Amino acid sequence: MTELDINSETVCRLIDLAREFHAQEEVVIPEEPGNPGDDWARQILASHGDDASILEFNSIIRDLEPDQQFQLVALMWLGRGDYDMDEWWDAVEYAAENASPATPQYLIAHPLLAEFLTDGLEMFGLSCQEES
Repeated sequence: MTELDINSETVCRLIDLAREFHAQEEVVIPEEPGNPGDDWARQILASHGDDASILEFNSIIRDLEPDQQFQLVALMWLGRGDYDMDEWWDAVEYAAENASPATPQYLIAHPLLAEFLTDGLEMFGLSCQEES
């Protein structure tokens, strides 16, 4: 059985922070971000380095174990439609092969990150909606 080894509450907090960051008018990101190792993400996001949502976003991701970071990237790809559930471990493996210290920047550089992660969580049967 395919399982997600990241606490869904952590992913939901990252979703909230991504929404906060991308809601800012001065944030301009290219439509087609490259791979996790590309330097463009650092250059584009450098001017936002003191943004509170970016600082917390980066901190949360850096506190994750490497395997969890790979799964987070794969979760974004899953939600974006690059992979399906049958290919989950292929996505995680590809994320591991292309791992970079710039993982937080790579993720936040996707303007639809919050939606991709939300969709990815839903594919695991998880949600950020509080149950009443």
